[in-house]
Amino acid sequence: MGLRVVHCPVNFAGIGWTNVQALRRKGVDARLVVFNTRPEHPEADENLRLPSGPAWRRQAAQFRTLARLLPTTDVFHFYFGLTLVPKRAQFPILKAARRKSVFHFVGSDIRGKSPEELAYGRLADAQIIGSYDAVRWIPEADVVPPGVDLSTIDPVPPRTVGPLRVAHAALSRRRKGTELVVAACGELGLELDVIENVRHDEVGPRLAEADIVVDQLNSGWYGLFAIEAMAYGKPVAGYIHEQAAARTAEAFGVDLPIVRTTKESLTEDLRALAASDDERLARGAAGRAYVERVHDADTMADRLLAIYSQL
Repeated sequence: MGLRVVHCPVNFAGIGWTNVQALRRKGVDARLVVFNTRPEHPEADENLRLPSGPAWRRQAAQFRTLARLLPTTDVFHFYFGLTLVPKRAQFPILKAARRKSVFHFVGSDIRGKSPEELAYGRLADAQIIGSYDAVRWIPEADVVPPGVDLSTIDPVPPRTVGPLRVAHAALSRRRKGTELVVAACGELGLELDVIENVRHDEVGPRLAEADIVVDQLNSGWYGLFAIEAMAYGKPVAGYIHEQAAARTAEAFGVDLPIVRTTKESLTEDLRALAASDDERLARGAAGRAYVERVHDADTMADRLLAIYSQL
């Protein structure tokens, strides 16, 4: 019998669904089971539709689900620090049933937290983080960057004629520095497409129309929006921690092509990028090559399988 894996209980930024699909292409019996789907990412194999109201009612549904999945699952792959049932019960049950587990952290669930606050991660048999930037919080974790299915994304190089369009995703305007992006584009006379409150399948077509993408100005690393923008062959600008970029280049053998910018330098950095057709095209092509090396979903599935094999 082949490996049977359940990814659960949330589909944060679509990472779980992408991983499950890639594992299936490798012949793994992988499923995504979520407490509730979200409008921007409705994908799941099973949506428990946990009821609101009393906690006991939700927990009853959670324990019923675990009891049903336990006999037919070898590895439980948990996201965002969440488990199917409360942690104090989850891990004793898994140990008694001789089932393995993984905690997969995505960034905002660990950023800024103390080692004590994150100690629960060691209850699982393995821990995964999505970048070398996140090793600041869980240095012992395996690094598996979020993957994208590149077979679904054809590059669309940035334009060299006509008004230039900047795309920016404002999932949190404060965390992303959106007001500074709005101000910079206004000063430079650049069209701005602020992408917010949309389903994920609407993001790609809008990225395809962009000539420059601004990611974030605060966190020091990039997320799936920037990854997809690079996959589309777009030059991306954002605030990046250089130590994490250096470790990534060392691990994967390719430099991160994101244009380094800050809150203070954004306007001038955008001005320079808008003024040079060659720079936009070169950064866009380098971005696609980077994503092919670092964020290909099928390659990341191989990394997950290697971790499962060591549990």
